[in-house]
Amino acid sequence: MDAMRLIVVSRRALARGAGVAEMMTEVWQAQALAQAIGSRLAVSGPPELRGEALGLTELAGRGCGVLGTPDLDPGTLRAAQLTELDDARRTLLSLGGLLGEVGIALVGMASAAADEATYWQCMEAIDAADESRDRVLEMLRKLAAREEVHDG
Repeated sequence: MDAMRLIVVSRRALARGAGVAEMMTEVWQAQALAQAIGSRLAVSGPPELRGEALGLTELAGRGCGVLGTPDLDPGTLRAAQLTELDDARRTLLSLGGLLGEVGIALVGMASAAADEATYWQCMEAIDAADESRDRVLEMLRKLAAREEVHDG
């Protein structure tokens, strides 16, 4: 499935998430998707992006690790459904938006956390999502610089 479509599905699922467990699962799904996109860009994306893409893969993986793996059926794992990544710029713009929404959702969950463990889990996941988003923004800057060189 195309990266853009998977990002849209993730954004919608995150927006309609109800309980903490469901929201944690959606945050994990988004981080796993970011990890898969980073991996794909590291292997077959523009050469300028490969280092940052590897960093995104690592950071998003850390975000998944902090949250723990949810109990999902293999067919519902969005990251495993990634088959196409046609437009790196468009995908990164949308992924940056998704990661921003992940951060906002995590702040809300941390604020309402019933226990200290959940609070700190959310705080660590916020850091991972913010750092992942920073990598995405850096890749977008590199793409813009590349386009300037080609246009100029």
